[in-house]
Amino acid sequence: MKRGSRAAMARATSRPRPSIPRRTLLTGAAAVALTGAAACSRVPDGDALARLTSQGTVRLGIAGEVPYGYVNEQGEFTGEAPELAKVIFKRLGIGRVQPVATDFSSLIPGLNSQQFDVVSAGMYINKDRCAQVLFADPEYQMLDAFIVRKGNPKNLHTYEDVVRSKARFATGTGYAEIAYATAAGYPEKNIVILQDQVAGLNAVESGRVDVFAGTALTVREVAKKSAKAEATQPFAAVVDGKKKIDGGGFAFRPTDGALRDAFNAEIHRMKQSGELFRILQPFGFTQAEMTTLTAKELCR
Repeated sequence: MKRGSRAAMARATSRPRPSIPRRTLLTGAAAVALTGAAACSRVPDGDALARLTSQGTVRLGIAGEVPYGYVNEQGEFTGEAPELAKVIFKRLGIGRVQPVATDFSSLIPGLNSQQFDVVSAGMYINKDRCAQVLFADPEYQMLDAFIVRKGNPKNLHTYEDVVRSKARFATGTGYAEIAYATAAGYPEKNIVILQDQVAGLNAVESGRVDVFAGTALTVREVAKKSAKAEATQPFAAVVDGKKKIDGGGFAFRPTDGALRDAFNAEIHRMKQSGELFRILQPFGFTQAEMTTLTAKELCR
């Protein structure tokens, strides 16, 4: 997403569908986003933190992906990034966070067109994205994993295995895993692009594809209740001969450096105190996914 990027592992913990349909959520959020964008366009450029403090509300771009940012079965706005945002922005004097849902691939365009103020979706930090937005230092690091059929009949553990076996490969819209697969030699034209991990699980279970790639955390969560599929062990993708460990963080507009810096200062305090892990742990994160990586390192 992802993680990336990239690139909703069940939008809850056992593959249930949310009580608010995604289409409804996106439609409502789109209306909010358009209204917000129109209002924001009338605000003069300047200190984003001061403006948001004055408004009392910060709009968070999310992509409906568990565990990063989503609406749960009860219609509640949650996820590791939104829960972290609620704490940090309150400390910065902004008492209310408002979700604006969109597709993952629309997060950066939506941020830069002022549909929302911050991307709060656990977005992977990489060189291409760093050319478009400012990132806070990552709140987590992440490896990849696959969803495969029970027993892993094609013995798929890395992208190189997928290439060698000519497996039918899928991943999510805008996910970093697209680039990792092509770097290993998989033809981009043959990659099946699906909406999210739930769609990936369904595609593997039905036999439409042999493998779906995503972050290790979301893959293991979505696959654990399946009778037909399983998650592989986490692994680091190899790009240009180097193992790739990703980190996910909040994204800000290039003009909002002071806001990003204030946010970053709070992130660092929470890392040192252990509060960051306490917030992320209920969403499936382990100590192995805590990180000292910086946005500067990941932007190279």
